[in-house]
Amino acid sequence: MESEKIPPLSQRLLAEFIGTFFLVFAGAGSSVAVSYANPSISLIVAALANGLALALAVSATMNISGGHINPAVTIAVLIARKIKGSNAIMYIISQLLGSILASYLLVASMPNSYAKLVNYGAPTLSSQITVAQGILLEAIMTFLLVFVVFGTAIDKRGPKIGGFGIGLAVTANALVGGPFTGAAMNPARALGPEIASMYFSYWYIYWIGPIIGGIIASLIYGFIMLKNKQR
Repeated sequence: MESEKIPPLSQRLLAEFIGTFFLVFAGAGSSVAVSYANPSISLIVAALANGLALALAVSATMNISGGHINPAVTIAVLIARKIKGSNAIMYIISQLLGSILASYLLVASMPNSYAKLVNYGAPTLSSQITVAQGILLEAIMTFLLVFVVFGTAIDKRGPKIGGFGIGLAVTANALVGGPFTGAAMNPARALGPEIASMYFSYWYIYWIGPIIGGIIASLIYGFIMLKNKQR
């Protein structure tokens, strides 16, 4: 998502930091909020909170950093040769730091008795599915998410709808996968709450699945659908 006229790297990194902070603060914070207010609506609230937060975060940062807000997206964009390797590493570090700060501020600002019930919004694997199923589900959801990223944010032929198509993809996926994996689709979305709550159950699922899904989406869209766009 890098172009010829791009802001300084420091500005792009700050945008990724703040954008990821917004996603995690709203997404993980919504899990704490529903544990206090009404756990029966947790799926709908979590899907909407994560989707809306990502839509706004991407829209706000798209013209600065490209609006990745997700290490899996950054890796996918790297595979498609739309960002330099050194910048991709810095993007991921900024995303993870934004997630960690947001999570610790949730620890500082939310009632611990309710926040601990949901591990400060850290995703978790349902006992009803296996680890392999969890990885597969996260990979499929992230594939669909990154496919939408390419179609709406990277492909210049795509509709100019800001980050809302991307946010809607997260919402739709969360309504399907939320009860089974937490529907993270994003290593940064998982890591911050995991560190803040010291809850690392099946943490690797939220790295392996999203990265695999993002890479596959990048290969399909970046090397097939974008290949002949000038013809």
